[in-house]
Amino acid sequence: MWGKLQHLISMDFRQNYFELFQVPVSFTVDLPLIQLRYQELQKTLHPDRHAASGAQQQRLALQYATRVNEGLATLKSPLKRAMYLLELAGMPLNSESETTRDTGFLMQQMEWREALSDAEGAIDPFPALDAVRHDVEAAQKLLVDRFVAAYEEGGEVALSQAKEYVRQMQFMHKLLAEIDAIEARLDD
Repeated sequence: MWGKLQHLISMDFRQNYFELFQVPVSFTVDLPLIQLRYQELQKTLHPDRHAASGAQQQRLALQYATRVNEGLATLKSPLKRAMYLLELAGMPLNSESETTRDTGFLMQQMEWREALSDAEGAIDPFPALDAVRHDVEAAQKLLVDRFVAAYEEGGEVALSQAKEYVRQMQFMHKLLAEIDAIEARLDD
């Protein structure tokens, strides 16, 4: 077991997640293949498999298992994957200080939030929540498609536009999470 771990350690720890899971650097990923590679890596790396090893081997196994878990979470999430692709392209997104300035998009966000507020007060809120969810998911899909086109085009201008799409995708992600939270509250 230690030999396999040593082999993995000998690989460059700075590998990006795509390399770690042996898939092309692309927004479009083969999720079943990534899950399979994850399971293969965990068979070797999981800290429980190294409980009888020395402290150094246990620590390394934990570090690599953590990296594999982070990689899986990043590649499985379209939003995280898009952010990671921008980071790899040298255009990291600073979520705290960067936000969209697209006033039309921000106005649409306000309208959806008002619709959510109205839905919560309705006698039967679920049709209105479903309508908002449908609209947000459709807008999110459009943003993803635009992101992919800009990312694949490459170049500074296109990547800047891709970055703007990811900022907007973050809003959509939060809005969908709010819809989920409202539905969970109403179901209780």
